[in-house]
Amino acid sequence: MARIIDGKERAETIKAELKGEVERLKRERISPRLDVILVGDDPASQTYVKNKEKDCIAIGVESFIHRLPADIKEGQVIELVRKLNKDRKVHGFIVQLPLPKQISTEKVLNEIDPSKDVDGLTIKNMGMLIKGVGDPMVPCTPQGVIDLIKTTGIEIKGKHAVVIGRSNIVGKPVAILLLREHATVTICHSRTVDLASVARTADILVAAIGKARTVKKDFIKPGAIVIDVGMNSEQGKLIGDVDFDEAKEVAAYITPVPGGVGPMTRAMLLKNTLKASNNILVNK
Repeated sequence: MARIIDGKERAETIKAELKGEVERLKRERISPRLDVILVGDDPASQTYVKNKEKDCIAIGVESFIHRLPADIKEGQVIELVRKLNKDRKVHGFIVQLPLPKQISTEKVLNEIDPSKDVDGLTIKNMGMLIKGVGDPMVPCTPQGVIDLIKTTGIEIKGKHAVVIGRSNIVGKPVAILLLREHATVTICHSRTVDLASVARTADILVAAIGKARTVKKDFIKPGAIVIDVGMNSEQGKLIGDVDFDEAKEVAAYITPVPGGVGPMTRAMLLKNTLKASNNILVNK
């Protein structure tokens, strides 16, 4: 029976540490602030943003939500992004995804000042991450995944990691971060032949494919670490990409959904916000 990797508990520990960092910054006359651009009324986005706001309040970070109508023009969103880039009171901000169809996600994201890109999704930050240069903002979910793996106490170096999913937000960056930890990494996706047999070779399996209960018992090597990044809704219930009841019988460690990667994503967003705030202090 697998041990549960409690992302909620780990996130609370991180937030407690960050609260002290906020207090230190405020003594230096820096009041960390995180803004969110929320376009439309997608229920999942609304809930996620509400939770981010609660997290900010809990550790003393200022937060402001810019709520925009779903039919807004792309140029108007870009105009707001440029305004926040110039606002010295805003240390970091994100554009909540997904955006409506009439707006190019790439165009909007790449208007964000990389130093304020606390989601780590601009071309500059992603490029620095891939090349291993500088000190980029690292995407929040992949950063949280690596942290959770490390809580097991099992060394990543030398292990075979399989990442199911190749998105720019999770799959690709988490693979890069695993490489940086000296794992041997295989990336799988919807075109992978015999996905289960490839997944079964993993010492560390990260499921980020976006399909509920895709990863079954036969995908998992006995004793593997299984990290479920999936966030799927089924009859009003949140479930992951991993069939938890089956997987826990085989894996050594596993993250639940909810209560696994989700809280860690928000904790890492706060961590990146404080990093951006510290950069302001250094450059004063």
